[in-house]
Amino acid sequence: MTGYSQFAEAQRIFKTLLEDQSLPVPDEFKTLANDVSFYNKSDSLVLPCRLKECEMAAALKGLEATAAIAIGNLRFGINDGAKIDLQHALMFLFLTYLASVDGMTKLDKRVLSRLKPTDLNEAQSITYRRMSANLYQTKDKRYYHIHGSLEASTTLNMIGLPAYAPELTEYEDVVNVIQGAVSKFDCDDLEALNTQNRQAGVEALTEDQFLETKHGRIILKEPYWTIESLEQETPPVAFTPLSTSSDKPKILEGIKILELCRIIAGPTIGRILAEYGAEVIKVTSPNLPDVPFFQVDVNVGKHTTSLDLKDEKDRETFEGLLRDADVILDGYRTNAIERLGYGPSKIAEMAKCRKKGYIYGSENCFGFTGQWSGRPGWQQIADCASGVAWIQGKALGLDEPIIPPFPMSDYGTGCMVAIAVLTAIYKRARYGGSYWCKSSLVQYDLLLMKQGLYPDELWKSSLSQHDKDIFNLRYYDSVDKISSTCLRSMKRIKPELFDDTVSEKKYMEEMDAPAFKGKIKVLKPVIEYSSTSVGFDTPSRPNGYDKPEWWK
Repeated sequence: MTGYSQFAEAQRIFKTLLEDQSLPVPDEFKTLANDVSFYNKSDSLVLPCRLKECEMAAALKGLEATAAIAIGNLRFGINDGAKIDLQHALMFLFLTYLASVDGMTKLDKRVLSRLKPTDLNEAQSITYRRMSANLYQTKDKRYYHIHGSLEASTTLNMIGLPAYAPELTEYEDVVNVIQGAVSKFDCDDLEALNTQNRQAGVEALTEDQFLETKHGRIILKEPYWTIESLEQETPPVAFTPLSTSSDKPKILEGIKILELCRIIAGPTIGRILAEYGAEVIKVTSPNLPDVPFFQVDVNVGKHTTSLDLKDEKDRETFEGLLRDADVILDGYRTNAIERLGYGPSKIAEMAKCRKKGYIYGSENCFGFTGQWSGRPGWQQIADCASGVAWIQGKALGLDEPIIPPFPMSDYGTGCMVAIAVLTAIYKRARYGGSYWCKSSLVQYDLLLMKQGLYPDELWKSSLSQHDKDIFNLRYYDSVDKISSTCLRSMKRIKPELFDDTVSEKKYMEEMDAPAFKGKIKVLKPVIEYSSTSVGFDTPSRPNGYDKPEWWK
């Protein structure tokens, strides 16, 4: 066919990232590249997306592996090796669509009876309200992704619709009503309303259009992820002794992490670090909503607790946890946690007082510099702003943007920040100091698009194997409809990735999860190490399940 090789491309991206002088990759990590290998290439593309998501995920996992190997060598004197299954890396990009509770997936309505009702504003459970976060065509024939976040009412009212419409229960009817409302506005008018109401909407731009914006020009010059020194007064921090001896120890055992995140990208950072043995406590407010099913996957390996950081008593409890923490993860809008008194500047002061450095990890939608750095956003918003949605639409033969299947930029961003945090853990152990690790959804998209598209012949050949339903998808279809349609086709094309009974390798791990009243299945860690171990020390649970105390 084309001579294209997923294996060779993953290796190329991996090598390029290692050699990128703008990225905070220590020289000693680069010498470990030969200890990382890739395998299980596919002759055809499984994912109906023309961007090189599989190769990108594998390369990032390769960077993650070099950091983990370096920590293992520093901590245990172990010369480790790592293998990365390319298809396993691809599956990492749609974790939540693979997870299940007693066989019930995100797309099975019966699973709701097992989940904690954290959809406080019914912004997910009611189709009409959920579709307030969707892409529509405007009066001037442009495309605007309105986004009601997890609240819905403000966005619906903004476009002249009621917060609730109980008579609208069918998907097609809901789309028609909201599309009708949006089509009364020019795109620029919607942008003005969006800004006025502090909503997370954005126009669907091409990559070139995004890079012509002031923000696009600024963020393009930024490294894809950064590690900023917060202070260098604190000394190197030795790793704590292992609680038990092991032939294959976990490199982050004894590292304590407070995760202040919701949804996917931020919790993915904590999920990855939990694989390496870190003690992670996810802290969420009882007053803020979250998507119930996402917690089945992203909370695996963690404890979860509920604290209101605007409440004096809960702040005291949180500060007690913070005194012993090594890492703080922040998945909220820029400066939101800073305003509560626990942002990077405060953490740096606390580090100097306790004479032990902290690591602060942050992710957001648009990055931490530029005019949109404080703008709210989610995965779909990043994919529309950056140009990814237009690439997806054109790849399917349409002259319109379409949201790609699965929240892949969420997982890619989570992996980039996890790489930065692992690097900072290494730096703190070796040199001391406190560090702020940062990346964003848009920066992941820019990195992905930089790798180019699959060759025409390969793309056309691979796309021809997919179900015809994929070609019926349109700009107004929801993330779940797009993802479920693509997933059905992918399962038919490559059943061995999704069905353990026909696969030589079992990609999923099953575990008892009392908090979900049954057995859950989640994707196993992607990277396989020869001398250290990875895995989850506790099953998943919903938000706010545990007491606010360190648990290992």
